[in-house]
Amino acid sequence: MASMPIHKYRPFQPVHLPGRTWPSRTIERAPIWCSVDLRDGNQALVEPMGAERKRRMFDLLVKLGFKEIEVGFPAASQTDFDFVRELIEGDLVPKDVTIQVLTQSRSELIRRTFDAIAGSRRAIVHLYNSTSELQRRVVFGQDRAGIIDIAVTGAKLIRDLASTVPDTEIIHQYSPESFTGTELDFAVEICEAVLETWGATPTKKAILNLPATVEMATPNVYADQIEWFGRHITGRDRFVLSVHPHNDRGTGVAAAELAVLAGAERVEGTLFGNGERTGNVDLMTLALNLYSQGVDPELTIAHIDAIVETVEYCNRLPVHPRHPYAGELVYTAFSGSHQDAIKKGFEALAKRNDELWEVPYLPIDPKDLGRTYEAVIRVNSQSGKGGVAYLLKTDHGLELPRALQVEFSRIVQDWTDRTGKEASSSDIWTMFSERYLGDGDINLVDSLWHDVVTIDFIDVQFVAVNCRSELGNASSADKGDSSPTTR
Repeated sequence: MASMPIHKYRPFQPVHLPGRTWPSRTIERAPIWCSVDLRDGNQALVEPMGAERKRRMFDLLVKLGFKEIEVGFPAASQTDFDFVRELIEGDLVPKDVTIQVLTQSRSELIRRTFDAIAGSRRAIVHLYNSTSELQRRVVFGQDRAGIIDIAVTGAKLIRDLASTVPDTEIIHQYSPESFTGTELDFAVEICEAVLETWGATPTKKAILNLPATVEMATPNVYADQIEWFGRHITGRDRFVLSVHPHNDRGTGVAAAELAVLAGAERVEGTLFGNGERTGNVDLMTLALNLYSQGVDPELTIAHIDAIVETVEYCNRLPVHPRHPYAGELVYTAFSGSHQDAIKKGFEALAKRNDELWEVPYLPIDPKDLGRTYEAVIRVNSQSGKGGVAYLLKTDHGLELPRALQVEFSRIVQDWTDRTGKEASSSDIWTMFSERYLGDGDINLVDSLWHDVVTIDFIDVQFVAVNCRSELGNASSADKGDSSPTTR
């Protein structure tokens, strides 16, 4: 008997899609990116952004290279309205950037939206209404025809109001909200009705945005929905197919990637996945996943820590230390076997004469994102000799032979077990000094020559040579005929 009330739930039904093609495709170029941080992301914040934080986020998005930015829901918020006006009146939108504004299919909201965008060079007017079977039945009490009428009425008003902003290029976008819970044939029917109303053509394309407003199934099902939709709608060449995944099941990134394989050309999301409930799809992870495969993400992500700092400031939410590519700990190894593999990977990389990045456990070079190698290996009770040896060599110029690595790593292991703490590079050097060098100002080479009782002679000679720059500054020339010889 099940220990949880599983009878309350039913599985999502698969899509009948014979001959699906997306599983055999690869992503060879970045989709069009549209950031919705200033709208979808903002509405999910405990403390929504004011004008100053909005401006800082907008400037970051422009700097990163976003060409489409949803700047708000101006009819629903005076703050959003004022911000859109600030961008337009201050001529703050670069010529190659298009702002996007959201509106429900209600007359007064659509009219207010056009007041907000007056004077802009170009704007995407994003119309939406909910189409899912559940919301039709529970929220609106409408049949299919009633929901289509809501969408078409709004689309007509947007079409007609375009003449009130003659200096603005209007791009039409429609979202059947909760697409993942909408019957596919109905999603096609309502989208075709909106496209007909707008008179979309191959030379004046609209945008159809298919949101996983709530992520309801595995990513392959979303991909099947996207491919099915693209196959069955008429006039596929008269619109850009966009997706807007959420992360309710924790698979938003995978859903977006598979949707692109299935024909999506555009992805809406946020930096680091902020958004309602479990968040929108994370555009930083999507872009850097492409980068790790040698595909140009068409965004400039050169200083990830500065991006994190700005996003945390604007959202007043932390980016998790384990967040892909951006978290504080994502390039750090504590495990002994991982540390040993990374150490050997760096050594192999140094010997090669090409730029191909191949280091175990590091899918991309941290330096590409403005990180250093300082935090790649850190030592705690889970670490081994490789991590200790790496820090001694990297931070102190001390290269230990294998036998001494084994012996000294036991000392560090004992310390981390007793304290339960991480051993910093400074801690490790202190332990090494106390164990092998003694107290006070000493000549390291002299000390090692005259105290060869418990350490193998050849090992000691190796340590001495590599430690001179650290402590002793001694040279074998100072010792004359007393210099040691190898056995």
